[in-house]
Amino acid sequence: MTVRFAWSWPRPLLASLLLLVAPLLLAAQPAWAFALPPLPYPPDALEPVIDARTMGLHHDRHHAGYVKALNAAVAADPALAELSLEQLLQRAPRLPEAVRNNAGGHWNHSQFWTAMAPLGAGGSPSAELEAAVEASFGSLDALREQFSAAAAGRFGSGWAWLILRPDGRLAVTTSPNQDNPLMPLRGQERGTPLLGLDVWEHAYYLQYQNRRPDYIEAWWSLLNWEELNRRYATATA
Repeated sequence: MTVRFAWSWPRPLLASLLLLVAPLLLAAQPAWAFALPPLPYPPDALEPVIDARTMGLHHDRHHAGYVKALNAAVAADPALAELSLEQLLQRAPRLPEAVRNNAGGHWNHSQFWTAMAPLGAGGSPSAELEAAVEASFGSLDALREQFSAAAAGRFGSGWAWLILRPDGRLAVTTSPNQDNPLMPLRGQERGTPLLGLDVWEHAYYLQYQNRRPDYIEAWWSLLNWEELNRRYATATA
């Protein structure tokens, strides 16, 4: 005859142990570790332009994946742990591919979330930003047309950008994969990114399938001009 003993942790004791262990688990995360920023709005806040399922997968899976992979890549090279995210981007040509790709993915997506706002909540361009747009493109409509064409024409996966050039003028450019204009890469126009649009398929395919131009056209209604005003003011200060 086999005798079996069943035993389980008393709940009060288990709760006490969890309270003791939790700080240790948090302390195990290195001080330099990059963290996934929360969305600045609920996942369904951008509907009907971007559905909640797309937002959840995009932020909780894709962006979180870049952060996790970046932390793993940096942990493999302790010298990189001393660098900020922006410093990693500036060293992109000399970095391991895993660091470059995932640092770009983390930075690009972090700016993407805050560049959008729920319908009707994005405000309007400041007088200073609107004047800069008109000086560089002729009008806001001309900027929109040029930016949309660049985003639609970006072959494969990548980003479309509105940047502030070193000469003080605005320009539209694109980048492949998770590269961006902060990276000193051959063939990449450099500048301070004011706005970046994700045209990877994971950003829109569940809702728009292969209709990237429709996604781009609808996305303009989500533009957070208040955030763009802040970015432009900071870049020109």
